[in-house]
Amino acid sequence: MAAMTADPVPSVLALGPVLPVVVLDGGADPAEAVPLVRALVAGGLRAAEITLRTADALEAVRRVAAEVPRAVVGAGTVLTPQQAAAARDAGARFLVSPGWTDRLLAAARETGVPLLPGVCTASEVMALLERGVTEMKFFPARAAGGPAYLQALASPLPRARFCPTGGIGPDSAADYLALSNVPCVGGSWMLPPDAVRARDWGRVERLAREAARLGAAAGTGA
Repeated sequence: MAAMTADPVPSVLALGPVLPVVVLDGGADPAEAVPLVRALVAGGLRAAEITLRTADALEAVRRVAAEVPRAVVGAGTVLTPQQAAAARDAGARFLVSPGWTDRLLAAARETGVPLLPGVCTASEVMALLERGVTEMKFFPARAAGGPAYLQALASPLPRARFCPTGGIGPDSAADYLALSNVPCVGGSWMLPPDAVRARDWGRVERLAREAARLGAAAGTGA
């Protein structure tokens, strides 16, 4: 049975300065996503991207959508039209992909749920701008050039805005958030695997609160 889906978000990049990326371990109980996301929300990070990398990830999206009403839950690693539709039916309010194709863009538009498509070259950015897409994921951020690369794109491609993800931690997030074309960053440093395994939600909440402060320091608070 499909979950009740709240209205999609108007802008994925406006959800907060840091978008937590939740990667569930294979075999993990999808119910664990509920207290995990509650801890993120308590720490000031309302949005969470649950990646579709494991068999139970969609069930985790469904549970969070139903049981954590204050959260804005999205689905990440969306690669196919079928995944886009399934994520929408599970209650995802936004979609994230490491790249993009015209077929995936069309499918996402059909679902009515915003997609943050991944790019790592100027040509990919230009192609999306031609298709009316101005909000993008920059991935893999560190390997693709980091803050210097995104700063170089700002002048020739001023309409493009990015959420860089990949290799970002608390020490580098502020460098990205200081850029005019970066309203938020994605990462999982506030979800250390040992804390998640131990169900140490207090630690997750503390790290989320510290991450939320990064945006305030950079002038991009939620």
